[in-house]
Amino acid sequence: MTGTTAMTTLTITEIRSLDDPRVLAGLKGLLEDGVNGGASVGFHPPLDAQSNTAYWAGVAEQVKGGATVLLAASTDDGEFMGTVQLALCPKQNGPHRAEVQKLLVHSAYRRRGLGHRLLTTAEEHARALGRTLLVLDTLEGREAVPLYQAAGWTEVGRIPGYTVEVDGGRHATVVFYKQL
Repeated sequence: MTGTTAMTTLTITEIRSLDDPRVLAGLKGLLEDGVNGGASVGFHPPLDAQSNTAYWAGVAEQVKGGATVLLAASTDDGEFMGTVQLALCPKQNGPHRAEVQKLLVHSAYRRRGLGHRLLTTAEEHARALGRTLLVLDTLEGREAVPLYQAAGWTEVGRIPGYTVEVDGGRHATVVFYKQL
């Protein structure tokens, strides 16, 4: 990932298939950068290639089956900058809700508003799909907490001991919701 000093042009698109090896490689690179940089997205660093491949194979099936909306931000030359997922609730009592998952911004593009743009785009997609309630959670004390607060999300509370992190300790997660 080369990175640039300014994000002059970027495109956020829905990825409907992970069959293109370039797309898959870009997504794997984002996950590896995020996990190895300390992002709390379900993996411990260093992220191994097998776990990375298996994860995206599962996402590919969810996307193919319509259970997940996968959005990715890229530069004009196709370099992946960030991604976010919208897991659509399949339950009969939940056609109005979805969960925002795996918001990742490559370390070369952080602190430039891309996380907020990805989140806003996920909200727009949710609205277009008739989803009016979104939920998410993130590790307590991480930089994502103020991002969600600034984007108008409401903190519901904290669940202590929710994750076991690389240090072996159990850490709290912060749960948020947003009504659209």
